Amino acid sequence: MSPLDARWAATRRVLAIRLDNLGDVLVTTPAIHAIRASLPEAEITLLAGPVGAQAGRLNPDLDGVIVYQAPWMDPWSRLPHDSRREQHTIARLKARRFDGAIIFTSFRQSALPAAYLCYLADIPLRVAASIDGPGSLLTTRHKHPERMMHEVERGLDLVGAIGMDTDERDLVLAVPDSARAAVADRLAGMGALSDRPLVVLHPGCSMPARTYPWEQYAEVTALLIERLGATVALTGVAEERPLVDRIRAHLRPALRERALSLAGDLDFPALCAVIAAADLTITNNTGPMHVSAAVKTPVVALFALTNPPEQWGPWHVPHRLLFHDVSCRICYSRVCPYGHECLRLVTPAIVLDAARDLLAGSAPVAANGATASVARGGRRP
Repeated sequence: MSPLDARWAATRRVLAIRLDNLGDVLVTTPAIHAIRASLPEAEITLLAGPVGAQAGRLNPDLDGVIVYQAPWMDPWSRLPHDSRREQHTIARLKARRFDGAIIFTSFRQSALPAAYLCYLADIPLRVAASIDGPGSLLTTRHKHPERMMHEVERGLDLVGAIGMDTDERDLVLAVPDSARAAVADRLAGMGALSDRPLVVLHPGCSMPARTYPWEQYAEVTALLIERLGATVALTGVAEERPLVDRIRAHLRPALRERALSLAGDLDFPALCAVIAAADLTITNNTGPMHVSAAVKTPVVALFALTNPPEQWGPWHVPHRLLFHDVSCRICYSRVCPYGHECLRLVTPAIVLDAARDLLAGSAPVAANGATASVARGGRRP
């Protein structure tokens, strides 16, 4: 490990930038912790999108969060064209007089738009990983090793380029005690009994291609209740309430009583508290999967092969990665054109077996956090 870069050793106000989503911010938290460990007296602020900012507000390594919806992080092209948003953000960053900015991106994203934002805000030190030539936009241009790396490792590798490191590499998320107490009371009031396993099932996802079919989620819910005696808490944002209602409506009335709907009823701290209180989470490759890793709740990840599991899987928590191998793997699609085989062919029985194993505590965590059990099958011809 190289010593701390002398230019960064003198910084007092640091801007960490992660502009995509909730899980992306969470997998960046070990790197943010490395910044804090290396600069214990610095003021560290996160620049994040509206969703990712929620995780930043529960990070004790941060002194503040600035919310910015970047037009280059708008996958559905829904953001109105209004450059006053960028002008306002530049003015706000300039007023804060940051000494340096560390720009975190996934390997398919360019750091240069954010670097230009920081350049215009007169932030003197700007570091990021960039394949494209940055010109004067970056003061430190890093290149990651040419091998598959988990996103946590990529973030740590980036800050390592300027001499920042930490031995504590778990995800960072501080769930407020008030949220934990309120959730405990609410779950008890809804009939969640302490002598039954509590399983959080989060069926939604912002990307349709990463979403396990709702009919199969309904079968999984029924099996969890019938075979494992579980209470199932179904979670989701307000827009996902119809999805949760559809899953519950598919159940027999006797089972429906043990499938609790919390969709649209939880703010982010409460969602984290529910997941922390659970014995197991079952979800897609989405934010709550990483929340589970952060609060150390074992997780069954129904992991669509839109992205590499080795790069985005649950970190440092017992888990099972479930997918059906297909020839179109690692497609980066938002909507699947091929019948969703990488998830649809993972049967509810396979999900039940994974849940049973994790509830029985039979999933030791490997050095990189992986305990992957993969539902494999034939490839698409």
